[in-house]
Amino acid sequence: MGQLLGVAMAFPLQGDNTCQSIAPTPIPEPYWVGFSSLLGQELGIALNESGLPADPLWLDVLSGNTLATKEHAFSNPIATAYSGHQFGVWAGQLGDGRAILLGDIGPYEIQLKGSGITRYSRMGDGRAVLRSSIREFLASEAMHALGVPTSRALAVTGSKKPVMRETLETAAVCTRLAPSFLRVGHFEHYAAARQTEHLQQLAEYLLDSHYQECRDGDDPYLSLFSAISRRTAELVAHWQSLGFCHGVLNSDNISVLGLTIDYGPFGMMDRFQMDHICNHSDSQGRYAYHRQPQIMHWNMACLAGGILPLLEKRYSTEEAQQKLQTALEQFPNQYREAWLRRFRAKLGLLEEHANDFALIENLLELMHQNRVDFTNTFRLFAQVQSQADDQTNPLRDHFIDRQEFDQWMQSYLDRLKLERLSDLDRQSAILNINPKFILRNYMAQRAIELAQQDDFSEVQKLLQILENPFAEQPEHEAYATPPPKELEDVVLSCSS
Repeated sequence: MGQLLGVAMAFPLQGDNTCQSIAPTPIPEPYWVGFSSLLGQELGIALNESGLPADPLWLDVLSGNTLATKEHAFSNPIATAYSGHQFGVWAGQLGDGRAILLGDIGPYEIQLKGSGITRYSRMGDGRAVLRSSIREFLASEAMHALGVPTSRALAVTGSKKPVMRETLETAAVCTRLAPSFLRVGHFEHYAAARQTEHLQQLAEYLLDSHYQECRDGDDPYLSLFSAISRRTAELVAHWQSLGFCHGVLNSDNISVLGLTIDYGPFGMMDRFQMDHICNHSDSQGRYAYHRQPQIMHWNMACLAGGILPLLEKRYSTEEAQQKLQTALEQFPNQYREAWLRRFRAKLGLLEEHANDFALIENLLELMHQNRVDFTNTFRLFAQVQSQADDQTNPLRDHFIDRQEFDQWMQSYLDRLKLERLSDLDRQSAILNINPKFILRNYMAQRAIELAQQDDFSEVQKLLQILENPFAEQPEHEAYATPPPKELEDVVLSCSS
């Protein structure tokens, strides 16, 4: 990827370049805030008995203060330009305003977020703060443990360097990794600039490196679009099944590998609300929970616009548009199939039956009306006995409207009669797909507040708990509880 970005993307655009070779800006007196020893081991980094890198130079590398350790050297760090739509409005050129790509490590690109000003910082200071860096670090590894395609986070390093946001905060750098950080916005950027040659190089790179199966079709570029769209449909269905809200689904925040990237004002829902908004900057609810599938479909339309010039090399504009439109229309069906598959599994249903969609929708409506905890409710389905009396059902006390719940539960028990699994096997299946532990906002906030007092123990403790989200971990039972009433309905801003 570094070679492609360093060569193919370095072309003039309105007097500017779309790739900048730039070293990170050092931060004074860096220190470890959090480190993923599991990911470090995966990358072959030698660790000491505390689970931190044995080579002390890693602290400086992951803080942006140097570019080499005894094990790895990063000789050509870069920042890239991309464009995109923000809250549905074309924003023009954007780019890595505070993220610098160091190069490759293992199967990943390694990027420092918060490592200083780049050509694309616009009015920003190029920095990230401790608060948001801890949240992205924990969320990335928690989502990975849940099986969600995502960027990873290796570390957070901090500094006492002051950074002004709504209030005065301190600087931090989050080290994140992904097989590629390419976005829908990269395609939009080249298409808007009418740089078809560079657009083609970008598509060829993706085909060679991440979508080789698309080479076999009659039209690799059309196949590439369809594959990206399908991965995206699967991703948003996975989000919905976990109650995950991204918060800022602008087209420049959408991975073309079907990964969850750019954790900002995200949130895992506690009490279920169909229309939950996790970003207080989203006054219209554009990126609310129930609108995420629609918005991701819209972003695939943005991608189609970015890929259109490649198809126009082979077809007329009208033919190219029609082919992309036909491929784009597959998204709702792909999403529905993935959504049904995931929610069936959450309820311990392996068979497919015509009324399953209505059964699941009715449950979600009931959960919405009764504002039950999303994660714990689905986990409790493991305790349902197919022959149990409604009055002893472990879920019943979580619903205010008992009559409506009893009616729905009878439908579910009738549906279980169509399954071949025993109660014991179904229980195991449910526990393996419905997590006990998620990154709840109030728990992340507690870790952040302690870190702001130079106590980073809660960051590491939360990380270790979230690395095993499906295990019972009875010693950490308190971390599976919903927030106290005064900490419910937390929303966050884009500012970080």
